[in-house]
Amino acid sequence: MNEEALNMSLRKFLKVVGVTSQQEIEKAVRAAVADGRLKGVATLDAQMVLTIGKIALTHKIDGTIELA
Repeated sequence: MNEEALNMSLRKFLKVVGVTSQQEIEKAVRAAVADGRLKGVATLDAQMVLTIGKIALTHKIDGTIELA
């Protein structure tokens, strides 16, 4: 195994995960505020699950997202 290749590949994957996740969350929050399902001052419980079946990895992260 090439540690440097693994590290670079992980960084690229996590960058895509971070950028696309942020975009999707922002889009969903804006839509929920616009149609009245959510007020602009709220705290949202969030959960992210990373799964890699081939190595039997499931990693769950719980957190909160504050809108104000």
